[in-house]
Amino acid sequence: MHFVVCVKQVPDSSEVRVDPETNTLIREGVPSIINPYDAHAVEEAVRLKEKYGGKVTVISMGPPQAEEVIRKSIQFGADEGILLSDRKFAGSDTLATSYVLTQGIKKLAEREPFDLIFCGKQAIDGDTAQVGPGIAARLKIPQLTYVLNIEEINVEEKTIKLHRKLEGMREVISAKLPALLTVVQDLNELRYAPLPNMIRAARYRPQVWTTENIEVEDDKIGLNGSPTAVRKIFAPPEREGGEIIPGGQENPEETARKLVERLLKEEIIADK
Repeated sequence: MHFVVCVKQVPDSSEVRVDPETNTLIREGVPSIINPYDAHAVEEAVRLKEKYGGKVTVISMGPPQAEEVIRKSIQFGADEGILLSDRKFAGSDTLATSYVLTQGIKKLAEREPFDLIFCGKQAIDGDTAQVGPGIAARLKIPQLTYVLNIEEINVEEKTIKLHRKLEGMREVISAKLPALLTVVQDLNELRYAPLPNMIRAARYRPQVWTTENIEVEDDKIGLNGSPTAVRKIFAPPEREGGEIIPGGQENPEETARKLVERLLKEEIIADK
């Protein structure tokens, strides 16, 4: 089986700050990491390879430094990595990004047809959750989102059975392969990379494909192919501390009475 995983390099959200004057992200000095949801997608693809056999290929779109997420994926156990990198891709929104990744996957499929495509449910720098479904729509294959558990794959019949995470419940669903999955972090736990993988990753140089290697239309990539744009980024205002009603342990009945009075008072004010 051939498992393809889309990965993205993102800024470490714990280190991101917003410039109060320009309302833009301060990227200088901010470390970049593999998108956490994508890391779990790579992990699951590697586990399925170990169970059913086959190959794991990761593919990413980004600047040259995005090679680092390819090497990180090699550490996890991926076999091959491809970076789609070209100045013409700069400024791509989710629509243009899904188009470029789709064209890259089509190019890859010419030599090695895929069975499953994995994506993280979303990227932590945008939280749109649109790229994975966009790829599935362009490839005209089933998309199964918020995957929580993969129960089984029937290699002969080319089917997959899995569980999707829904609000307050889960859905058990089957689908034909090839298909695209977007996964949540609860799907698995990341394992420590074995030393041979770390050595291989340190030496690994991914293939780099530009617009000369994949078929793309100029009006569908970069800023030209991006109907959406970020107008403003800002940090949410700090929340004021809540009111503390003293005496909870010493006199709980009196504290409860004060709380009810306060809530009723706020409700009356709100009605006015």
